[in-house]
Amino acid sequence: MQQIVNFILRNKNFLLFLLLFSFAFFLTIQSHSYHKSKFINSANFLTGGVYKSVNSIDKYLNLKQENQNLLEENNRLKEALFNTPESPYEEPEYNFKVIPGQVVKNGYSNFNNYLTINKGTKDSISEDNGVITAKGIVGIIDNISNSYARVLSILNTNSRLNAQLQKTSHFGLLTWNGKSPKIVQLIDVPKQAPVAIGDTIITGGRSTIFPKGIPVGKVESFYMDTTENYLTLEVL
Repeated sequence: MQQIVNFILRNKNFLLFLLLFSFAFFLTIQSHSYHKSKFINSANFLTGGVYKSVNSIDKYLNLKQENQNLLEENNRLKEALFNTPESPYEEPEYNFKVIPGQVVKNGYSNFNNYLTINKGTKDSISEDNGVITAKGIVGIIDNISNSYARVLSILNTNSRLNAQLQKTSHFGLLTWNGKSPKIVQLIDVPKQAPVAIGDTIITGGRSTIFPKGIPVGKVESFYMDTTENYLTLEVL
């Protein structure tokens, strides 16, 4: 308290000037409409800038929660889409459930690659569940613990999945030859299938693992296999 008193005594002249200046400024604003409007506009500009900065900081701090809300909403929409029958007169064959998760470990440089996700039996995850991202399929869960699960990646030479041409429904077996991590192969496609570079490949829906219609990739090239009865499609 004594320090405050000493500060006031040391700076009494400046403080008195500041008080009188503020009082005179107040009277000027109150007695002149032009000055008053300018002051209000300036105050609004300053407070608006402050509020905008505070709002930006608040949005940044809440970004994680907003992303979580978007993720949950996307999962609900995907779940509804996966369980919608192709015909309005038929019931969906399977009841697919979407559970969000994160990849904690990933590999793609070996012949037999796996991923680890942060979901397990406590999250209602089980073996042979399919794993997807917003861009398409990832793989199938083949080993599981209480809190984590191992995923057999589509970039694994032991992976075998059903997939088809979107435009014609000709299907084959999705595999990986262990060469490029950017390209997988759709084998055993009937040679009469009208294939063109750029055609879309999707999941075929002929199992309980993946619903039909999840993106796999685009046809990069294709050729006849050694039997000359089937096509092999290089899928990017």
